[in-house]
Amino acid sequence: MAIDVNNESGWDIDEESVLDAARYALARMRIHPLSELSVIVVDAAAMEQLHLQWMDLPGPTDVMSFPMDELRPPGKDEEEPPQGLLGDIVLCPEVAKAQGEAAPTKHSMDEELQLLTVHGVLHLLGYDHEEPGEKAEMFGLQKTILDDWRAERGVEGASPAPTTH
Repeated sequence: MAIDVNNESGWDIDEESVLDAARYALARMRIHPLSELSVIVVDAAAMEQLHLQWMDLPGPTDVMSFPMDELRPPGKDEEEPPQGLLGDIVLCPEVAKAQGEAAPTKHSMDEELQLLTVHGVLHLLGYDHEEPGEKAEMFGLQKTILDDWRAERGVEGASPAPTTH
């Protein structure tokens, strides 16, 4: 899996955990190992500009996803996973830090960035949370992937509660 993490934010983040969480989520979703993903980490001003430009919403947000080839997980285990360019996930550590501190289960900025990375991967794969059923499916899958990733890495504690959008 070719995943690039480009930190343009000026914030010190755990890039390896973001990379590993993305790689794990894509493997769990059975995306072809030769697919490509880009993760860009930006400051609040850049995120606010993207949020306004693409969503017509003011203020910075935590994560945005920009799909390229609109890859979807294969429907059956025997199907060949799709290969291609997944697209870009844009993360904002400043927003992630505030969300982690404000969450009922307070957690670190890096834990929030891990959650947002998995959330962004799922968006790139066509998952959404506009409708209650979609939200339950997406957030349930997000929690399972993050909990399993943490368990396999020996990270203590469950995944933080979703604080996105």
